[in-house]
Amino acid sequence: MIETITIDRFSELLDGDTAFALLDTRPPESYEAWHAPGAKNVPFEPTEDVSDRLEEIREVVGDHERVLTICGKGVSSGTLAAKLARATDAYDVVAVEGGMNAWSRVYHRAPVDVPGATIVQLQRRSKGCLSYLVGDPETGSALAVDPTADLEAVFAAAGEYGLRIEGVLDTHVHADHVSGGRDLATRLEVPYYLPERAASRGVEHAFEPLEDGQTLAIGGLEVRVLHTPGHTSDGISLLVDDRAVLTADTLHAEAVGRTELEFGDEDAERGARLLYDSLHGTLLELPDDVVVLPGHVGVSTDGRFQTGIPREAISTTVGTARTAIEALSLAEDAFVDRLAAAGDKPENYETIIAINRGARALDPDERVELEIGPNNCSA
Repeated sequence: MIETITIDRFSELLDGDTAFALLDTRPPESYEAWHAPGAKNVPFEPTEDVSDRLEEIREVVGDHERVLTICGKGVSSGTLAAKLARATDAYDVVAVEGGMNAWSRVYHRAPVDVPGATIVQLQRRSKGCLSYLVGDPETGSALAVDPTADLEAVFAAAGEYGLRIEGVLDTHVHADHVSGGRDLATRLEVPYYLPERAASRGVEHAFEPLEDGQTLAIGGLEVRVLHTPGHTSDGISLLVDDRAVLTADTLHAEAVGRTELEFGDEDAERGARLLYDSLHGTLLELPDDVVVLPGHVGVSTDGRFQTGIPREAISTTVGTARTAIEALSLAEDAFVDRLAAAGDKPENYETIIAINRGARALDPDERVELEIGPNNCSA
């Protein structure tokens, strides 16, 4: 009998003080592209005899007595755990249920300290996707912003904080993950909002368009739409009661968004100049104490947040961003040159865009492969 732990318990162990060795049994190319924090690669096929690998495994495990195994879906890692437990009693061996597929759907709920509002940041741990519930603490009315397709995570957050979702909004047509926006709105029978310029990107499903400067009333909260193109042509930010601004992929806590995913390498300069104007002409014109809530946090290939701590809200302020993010100090031409070298494009981003436009149906079985690995939305 293979001893296993749930993905939630695995997440708790990663963030706790318990010492263990984590063995990732996937092929090297899969491991190198994306793995959980602290994992060591021990490629293993279910048909292998572990006795031929014991010395190698001892070197990787070192002094640890507890050993966790993980793979793509829990098959090869489960087999290694079972064979290793039979081959030696030196270790307490358990397999992580669901493997990296399950890890890709772990969410943390982090409250954001904004007076007069209930704002919950949903952190998709493995990818760094950040979505939000923006609610009025008096009435419980809430707006869901940039939800992923894991709708149960949204419902869990709403239930925990006593919020009632009365509208769903995507800040732009996403390129790195499959949006759950329209499915969530349909399920709840509430309005689904997109920026008005999403129509020019070929969005084929129905939505309620949002114009620059338009306001949405969420109970007693006022949410104002700010058109902030650059990452995409349709992108918007959301100013909540002049206290917090949800900046999506225009401005992150540690970086600015990239621009060439929609505009293409041949038109990246136009996107970069749009982004420069959005940053300096709109977002950095807000008061210094306005809280900046980004749409993503950078995640390294070894699964670690590049800024902030999981389970705590990822944020900055307008004033801090202005001085701490080096790209914001650049003159316009230098900024444009910097963004032209944004780096490798995310895997499958064109397919994901097509799905989010409604131009291509999603086979649920392909979603994990489409979204695999951390986001790559920063420049």
